[in-house]
Amino acid sequence: MLFNSFVFLLAFLPAALALHALAERVRPGWRLGVLVGLSFVFYGWWDPRFVPLLGASVLLNWWVSRLYLRAPGPWLIPAAIALNLAVLALFKYLDFLTDLADLIPGVDLARPGWVLPLGISFFTFHHIMYLTDLRAGRAPGFGLTKYALYIAFFPQVLAGPLVRWSEIMHQFDERPYDRPDAAERVGRGLMLLTVGLAKKVFLGDPLAAYVNPVFQAAAAGKAVSLAEAWQATLGFTFQIYFDFSGYTDMALGIALLFGVVLPQNFDVPYRATSLQDFWRRWHMTLSRFLRDYLYVGFGGNRRGLAVQLAALLATMTLGGLWHGAGLTFVVWGALHGAGLGAGVLWRRAGLPMPALVGWVVTSLFVVLTWVLFRATSFEAALGIYRGLLGLTEPGSGFKWRALLPAVLVATLGPTAWAAVHRLPPRRGLAFLFGLVFVVVLLKIGDDANYEFIYFQF
Repeated sequence: MLFNSFVFLLAFLPAALALHALAERVRPGWRLGVLVGLSFVFYGWWDPRFVPLLGASVLLNWWVSRLYLRAPGPWLIPAAIALNLAVLALFKYLDFLTDLADLIPGVDLARPGWVLPLGISFFTFHHIMYLTDLRAGRAPGFGLTKYALYIAFFPQVLAGPLVRWSEIMHQFDERPYDRPDAAERVGRGLMLLTVGLAKKVFLGDPLAAYVNPVFQAAAAGKAVSLAEAWQATLGFTFQIYFDFSGYTDMALGIALLFGVVLPQNFDVPYRATSLQDFWRRWHMTLSRFLRDYLYVGFGGNRRGLAVQLAALLATMTLGGLWHGAGLTFVVWGALHGAGLGAGVLWRRAGLPMPALVGWVVTSLFVVLTWVLFRATSFEAALGIYRGLLGLTEPGSGFKWRALLPAVLVATLGPTAWAAVHRLPPRRGLAFLFGLVFVVVLLKIGDDANYEFIYFQF
């Protein structure tokens, strides 16, 4: 069930809000159970076959946590984390590993072709964060209902943000509609939902027409002109931002409607003046996960320069692999790890970097590496790079009308969260957002309704 679908916006969400409000008023003790049930219905709408997988994942990891609290053992949680990663690898990386094995002379294995369960990368990381903190003595035990809601809460189960237990568990104990700012929260939640939908529908989706045909042509081995290559590369740069940040805005807004504040995930990343700054602004919850649960574990910056550079490279390479089961994603992550390492060396050398120069270099690096993220193969990526470097025909007809507003909003505008929280409560404003919401619904009904890019990860 997509956030930008009629069935979600006009049926599931209103029904979920009504049931939640009824439970909150009549049987407050049922509220979390109602949210768990709604979350599993939401998850199962896409494919009910994977509801048992999510349920078993919750039950097993919760059982491990209870067992560890009763009788701590040195291998129990590492074994549970390994099992979580094994299940993720089975569904997400089996085809990839099969393709790698087929590169060995004499090996010819058939690809299993298993369907990837939506959200498995995200809820697996949620389990890992909690179990790691439990073993470190930072996390307490929780009841099954609260733990199930932490993992399966429907605004964030499919594509994040990645939420730490410490950011959300205490909120489940609140009476959200008894707060003095309850009405304001609901209003701002609806505004965030509307802004996120608008970003996706009006800024992100139109760029697909600039991007998809060019990358498909490159994948088919056709020559891509200079104009087409830059159009597609710049188009994808802003398409993925508005697609993913729009989803995040919707997730944050929907969560607010149920009295839960989720962490922000984007902070105008295309204004970054260094690669380090970019990763502090882009997919911020993933960046913090990679830093705290991988980079620090690999040694971080505590064991000398060589270890720090190796930790950055390993962390970002694994981050690339997490995004997709393909060597192009691995190389994309490795390049970002190398770029972060180069930034460390630059700063250690005490070399100056004017903000404008830093922004230009960072922007070029990010834009050019997005080609590997979007391309379906190295051959397709090389076809795009040839066009970008002018090694093919110059071409003509560079499409810019949908690109220009996307560039301006992404680089000049504030985040949706900041903008919504600056706006004062006014009836006229409520009418305006309601009008925008109606226009978005009309647009959804009129055009192709694209899935969110990050759902494939």
